[in-house]
Amino acid sequence: MEIQWPGLLPGVLTGFVLGLTGSGGAIIAVPLLVFGLQATVAEAAPVALLSVAVSATVATCVAFRQGIVRYRAAGLIATAGMLVSPAGIWIARQLPDTLLTVLFSAVLAFAAGYMFRQSKRAMQTAPSEAAIYPPCLLNLESGRLIWTIPCARGLLLSGVATGFLSGLLGVGGGFITIPALKKVSNLPMKSLIATALAITALISVTGVVSAASMGFMNWPLALPFTAGTVAGTLIGKQYAHRFDEARLQHGFALLAWGISLSMIVKVAYTVYASHFSTCA
Repeated sequence: MEIQWPGLLPGVLTGFVLGLTGSGGAIIAVPLLVFGLQATVAEAAPVALLSVAVSATVATCVAFRQGIVRYRAAGLIATAGMLVSPAGIWIARQLPDTLLTVLFSAVLAFAAGYMFRQSKRAMQTAPSEAAIYPPCLLNLESGRLIWTIPCARGLLLSGVATGFLSGLLGVGGGFITIPALKKVSNLPMKSLIATALAITALISVTGVVSAASMGFMNWPLALPFTAGTVAGTLIGKQYAHRFDEARLQHGFALLAWGISLSMIVKVAYTVYASHFSTCA
C-alpha cells in the first residue's frame, strides 16, 4: 500500500477550519479532495467520514466528562442514522459523480445559508425571539429532555436524514445534526453541540466501517488525510480564541458558498466538455 502523502495538506486545512469554527470538517474535506486530488465525490465521502469520526470522537469524550451530552437522544438519533448510513453509501456508488457533485453543492449551499443566518443573529444585540415549543422540551431541574412520542418521532426522523446524507455525501457533522436538533429540541447551545458531536461520531464510525467492508475506503489517501485533520484541528484550536466566533461563521459561510458555486461550475464545464467532444 503506497501512502498518498499529498492528502496530508488538504487534511491539515480541513482540520484547521474545524478547529477554528467547531464544524464544517466534511463540508470542506470533500471539495478539497475533489479539487486538490481529483477524487470523485463517492471516493472522497468515506475519507471525509473517517477524518470526521476521529475528530468527533475525541471531542465527544471531552464533552461527556463535562456532563453536557444528552446521550439518550444522541443514542436514538445515531441508531436510526447508523441503520440508514450504509444505504446512503451504497446508493452513492450507483449514482453518476456529476449528480453527486450537484447534490453535494446543494447541501453545501444550504449549510452556508444556515451558518450565515446564525452569524447574523449572533452579531445582533439583544435579538427578540418568539416563544417556540419544539417536540423535545428540556426539564430545567434535571437538565434532561422530557420524552414524549412526538419527541421520539422527531429525533428518529432527524437520525434518518442525518444518516442518509452522511453515507451519501460524507456530511454528517454539525451542519446537519445541529440544525436537526435545534428544530426538535430546546437544548442550550453547549449541550446541543456536544450531543451533535456524539451523534456525528457514532454515525461516522458506522459509515467508515460500512465503506471499509464494502471495499470503498481508499486507505492510502484516508490515512494521511486523517492524520492531517487531527494535526490541523489542534493548530486551529490554538488560534480560535483570537477570532470573533460570529465573524468566523460569517466568513466561513461565504467561503462555503464560493466552494458550492465552484463545484457547480466544474460540473457544468465537465458536461459541456463531454458534449463538445461527442459532437466533434
